[in-house]
Amino acid sequence: MFRQGKQAVKKSAQQNIVIIYADDLGFGDLGCYGSRKIDTPNLDRLCAEGLKFTNAYSTSAVCTPARFSILTGRYPFRNDQAHILPGDAGCIIKRELDTVPKLFQRAGYHTGIVGKWHLGLGDGSKPIDWNQEINLTPIDLGFEESFIFPATADRVPCVFLEGRSVVNLDPKDPIEVSYEAESPFEDIPTYYKNPELLRVRSSHGHDKSIVNGIGRIGYMRGGSKAVWKDEELAETFLNRAKQFISDSCRAEKPFFLYYALHQPHVPRVPSARFEGATGLGPRGDVIAELDWCVGEVMAALEKEGILDNTMIIFSSDNGPVLDDGYLDRAYELNGTHRAAGPLRGGKYSKFDGGTRIPFIVYSSALKHRGVSEALISQVDLYASFAHMLGIETREDSAVDSQDRYAALIGEDPAGRSELMTEDLSFGKMLRCGSWVYLSPSEGAPYMPFTRIETGLSKDPQLYNMDYDIGQQNNIAWDYADQVEKMEKRLQEILTSESTR
Repeated sequence: MFRQGKQAVKKSAQQNIVIIYADDLGFGDLGCYGSRKIDTPNLDRLCAEGLKFTNAYSTSAVCTPARFSILTGRYPFRNDQAHILPGDAGCIIKRELDTVPKLFQRAGYHTGIVGKWHLGLGDGSKPIDWNQEINLTPIDLGFEESFIFPATADRVPCVFLEGRSVVNLDPKDPIEVSYEAESPFEDIPTYYKNPELLRVRSSHGHDKSIVNGIGRIGYMRGGSKAVWKDEELAETFLNRAKQFISDSCRAEKPFFLYYALHQPHVPRVPSARFEGATGLGPRGDVIAELDWCVGEVMAALEKEGILDNTMIIFSSDNGPVLDDGYLDRAYELNGTHRAAGPLRGGKYSKFDGGTRIPFIVYSSALKHRGVSEALISQVDLYASFAHMLGIETREDSAVDSQDRYAALIGEDPAGRSELMTEDLSFGKMLRCGSWVYLSPSEGAPYMPFTRIETGLSKDPQLYNMDYDIGQQNNIAWDYADQVEKMEKRLQEILTSESTR
């Protein structure tokens, strides 16, 4: 059992909330979800004392749309900019849009984000000037404190942003960023011009700027003092998360922390203490590192004496991928490990491996511990938190978020009656009870670079998850009435103003 610290500060009557959001972590990557190849003792313990969900979904098989949904309570299709963004994109969450952190602000909470952002920055009226304060950041969307990197670890600029400004930026060494096909900067090291500088090579893409010996997406010049060290990312973000918890306790305010981990997204560069921690190479090692970070957050809450007054929700933005652009031997060293567990597909895919993700709730408010088969979506967190806080959801807020607080605390074993997800190419999947329907869509059935089945087909696909969790038997032709019914419902959702 996690034990409470003896020197507890004054507790709030309201429950603190910590969302720990992994990046590209699969349904089968944790011990508590069946892995026998990666030790995850902290998450296994969180799971043993909490509630593990086996039918939880993100809204998208890729990161930006999923992150848009979890923070706004809206399906990605409602925002035509909700796709994988370059590192210099404008923010796709408008300043006036309601968000989960704004909800907590209205309830008197201290709100903070630490980690990966990847929802764009600035209002889009002009290119981002990384050397000045940026006019639209998480600070404008409900987060009172913000310490992030702008996009992903494989995209430039490779810097931290605190509030509105780049951290440790030397004005004499200004940052310039470009996502043009060819580098506009002749004096920077690039993948093909300077291969001798590489310590991690690319399998596909990631062949523009070289930063810390790693090829990235996009070109970056300047800001040398501001550039992060990849092996220090985990502890840098962890320490800021722990500091946020400590500061919130000193202020004697309840808090909401969105702690967005960067692991196990590429490039996978574990800190020295976790290098070689598993037999699966860098991907396994950074998952072990991720697990340690979770344990450290738990320890920080325990030290403050607030663990029993904090709800922790752990999940991932989408499913797993082994080769996502770097030669880190993820496939060669994977052995019998199944990152997606029994599910078909993975990141990018319309199959369940793309969006069915680990989801664990730890809270003293739980009515039931163990395993829940309730059907839930990450889009539901807004309305569920509103219920918890006793705040009525505005008509134009979180239009796809349903109140599933009873499911989150183990009181409701059923959850949603339906939910929708999408793949990389915006193809839609509808789940209703045990039925999963993949609408017909154009595209190749297989991604050769990532070696992932996409789920794309011109034919309708129907699976019964009670009998076919691996989605091996398409029974659309045997249940034509069910296909027609689900296609009709899918079109109703796509033409609706709201689904709650």
